[in-house]
Amino acid sequence: MTIRRAFADLSVGQVHYAACGDTDAPAVLLLHQSPRSWAEYREVLPLIGARYRAIAMDTAGFGDSSNGGVPASIEQWARVACELLDALGIQQADVVGHHTGGVIAIELAAAFPNRVRGLVLSSTPYTDEPFRIARAKRPPIDEVALSEDGSHLAALWQKRQGFYPARRPDLLEAFMLDALKVGHRVEEGHRAVASYRMEDRIGRVTQPTLIIRATDDPFAAPHAAELQHHLPHARIVDIEGGMVPLPDQMPEAFAQTVLEFLSTLP
Repeated sequence: MTIRRAFADLSVGQVHYAACGDTDAPAVLLLHQSPRSWAEYREVLPLIGARYRAIAMDTAGFGDSSNGGVPASIEQWARVACELLDALGIQQADVVGHHTGGVIAIELAAAFPNRVRGLVLSSTPYTDEPFRIARAKRPPIDEVALSEDGSHLAALWQKRQGFYPARRPDLLEAFMLDALKVGHRVEEGHRAVASYRMEDRIGRVTQPTLIIRATDDPFAAPHAAELQHHLPHARIVDIEGGMVPLPDQMPEAFAQTVLEFLSTLP
């Protein structure tokens, strides 16, 4: 199935997206983690596009999307995602988000409830005050100091390596390509997540919700139960062996889990 890529002219400038499937089918918007791009869903798009109009956008400021010179925030990224739905003539969509994308999905559902039918939160943290305090005490996730000999590239690779499956250098290479494209703004997504007051917004989320827990993701897996506590209508599905790069690590399992949930929605 063909993946078609295009740009939409939005408030921040040109926003890039990739789409797959019948344009008359119900829409599914996929939001990526930081500092990735739509390419995180490269293998997932055709699987979901077989039944839906699957759209994976580059969050404003990531991939090939402009940031418009606007400070990075979850609220801003959710507004831009809604602008993309407007530009594509989509009145309502199911929204799938992974890591940072899941946080954006929560804000999108809270701020624009009529635009979101169902919600899939994959490896999504619960970002309250204890989360913000803990995050402030930790070193940067992906930031490395530039070096003349290029050793910073190996350092960036190694910072992520322990959270990626063994014998899958292709997944780390995909991460590196996106991280290098973002450059000095590589921490923007993590900072935006760390400053987002989810506790003030999550009570507005009433849409049917699925929480995907990648069992081997040490950052996000512990958050699933807490997230469900604040979304008591949500259910949790585990993907065994899933790690930080879940959508491109296990695209078939990821897509099947999403499709099974979407099939239950009215």
